[in-house]
Amino acid sequence: MQIPLTQFEQYIDETILKRGLQYFKKGHVHEPEEISPGEYAAIVEGTEDYTVQLTLKNGIITEHVCDCPYDFGPVCKHVAAVILYLQQDELELNKKTTRTKTSQSAIPAKRKTVAQQVDELLEKATHDELKQFVREKASANAPFRNLFLSSFAQHNSNESKELYEKQVKSILKTASDRHGFIDWSASRIVGNAVDNLLESAQKQINNRNYKSAVFICTAVMEKMTEALQYSDDSNGDIGGSVDAAYEMLYAIAQEQLSEEIRKLIIEYCFTSFDKQIYSGWDWHIGVLRLAAFLLKTEEETEHIFRQIDKAQRSDYEKEAAQSIKYDILLKTKGENAAEEYLEQNITNSNLRREAIQKALIKKNYDKAISLAKDGVNYDLKDKPGLAKEWYDWLLKIAQAQNDSERIIEYARMLFIDNFRNEQDYYQILKQYVKPDKWNAFVEAVIQDIATKKRWLDTGLIASILIKEEWWDRLLELVKKSPDLNTIDHYEKYLSKNYSDEIVELYANGITNYMKNSMGRDHYQNACRYIRKIIKHGARDKANEIILYLRTEYPKRKALLEELTKV
Repeated sequence: MQIPLTQFEQYIDETILKRGLQYFKKGHVHEPEEISPGEYAAIVEGTEDYTVQLTLKNGIITEHVCDCPYDFGPVCKHVAAVILYLQQDELELNKKTTRTKTSQSAIPAKRKTVAQQVDELLEKATHDELKQFVREKASANAPFRNLFLSSFAQHNSNESKELYEKQVKSILKTASDRHGFIDWSASRIVGNAVDNLLESAQKQINNRNYKSAVFICTAVMEKMTEALQYSDDSNGDIGGSVDAAYEMLYAIAQEQLSEEIRKLIIEYCFTSFDKQIYSGWDWHIGVLRLAAFLLKTEEETEHIFRQIDKAQRSDYEKEAAQSIKYDILLKTKGENAAEEYLEQNITNSNLRREAIQKALIKKNYDKAISLAKDGVNYDLKDKPGLAKEWYDWLLKIAQAQNDSERIIEYARMLFIDNFRNEQDYYQILKQYVKPDKWNAFVEAVIQDIATKKRWLDTGLIASILIKEEWWDRLLELVKKSPDLNTIDHYEKYLSKNYSDEIVELYANGITNYMKNSMGRDHYQNACRYIRKIIKHGARDKANEIILYLRTEYPKRKALLEELTKV
């Protein structure tokens, strides 16, 4: 989200602004440093010290990042605090803090950037001074030591995968508790530390030092996969590191590699698969996919075919392995052999898609239709979602044939079933149904949706009413399910013509909501909707609700506190 510096209050949630202001007033924001032209970084003290980075261009914050765990909105309180620091003069904030000695603007106009300061020191420091500094830091600081060793790996005669495994294990050990468990917050720390290793791997790739990068990536993949067994990785930091390392390996495989590096990677893939290092994870099949990309010899091809035949633990694994084998056959044996294998394994959804696509390209519509209908019959009972995809292919085939009747049939069915795909079924229907029959057609669709009595039907019918701009009917639909979330969702479509009705719906929704809701979070939520009523110009109604809540719940102190903030 881009934020104009002079209008930032309009872009940030009011609660976040208030919390940011508290941080600012308490002097928790360190003076921002200009890292490079237009890029600033500042430390904000909280439960931990967090780093906020802002990029300013023509008075607009084009990027803002904080390394805190907040993920409930686009801007956290730490970012808000730094923005307030930058705008303190314009806002005439009376900041009392001992952190700075001046009330001038927080962005120094002529101050050297951090990069310039570093360059200047590097020019002046002697070689021996720099070496001594590195020795001391590497000895006392494990993250720095790991980063240093991986960044200059090409000069290390003892470099191996095991060297980097030790570094990853050191990171994991430091983050684990006395029982060896890595909790949610520690997982993020681990992820950040391992990211430094992967950044070193990327530098090695950029320098075409592929062996070092392979060692780093495979070490990260193995040790971080093991760590998933004793970590709370609900944020995906640890699994994300494995994904990133795998993607780097795949990127390396696409480079012009020496035979030594090609064999290093492919042999690792074969070995890790046989040892089932990644068993139970997508990377187990992923290493086969990587090996398939690097295949050259008949012996390697036969080896991977044997491994593919072993990959039968689940339907997903089986289908993924068969798809890899199809690609290998196409690459090594030619189209006829691949086509024969495809036909033999047509129940594989990936191969069925391939077959339908090929038939469509060749304009062999009868075969494409037969494959898609066979897919519907095969998957309808156990995989209804997949069966809908085959109907989507039948729609594509009908579109290729310009068969209006079938296009309407399949698009109507897929729209009513609310199948999510890349096509806009409603727009397709509007294109092919005759204008003089459209309203009656839509009414019939609405009726069919309503008879299904599913939880999603209200939203689907509402989407039709919005597309047709039938606002009076949309209002009636909202009145049938007048919970606050529903009102909030459709307010933007109704507020122009039905502001009074929306206010009344909010008022009733708030009073009903409070009957069954307790706790500060719920009280804050209710107050948020009271503010919406005020934005509709109904301050009297808002005051009426506030008075009612104060009278009805006089012992809920947290509620009374929140109401005073409205």
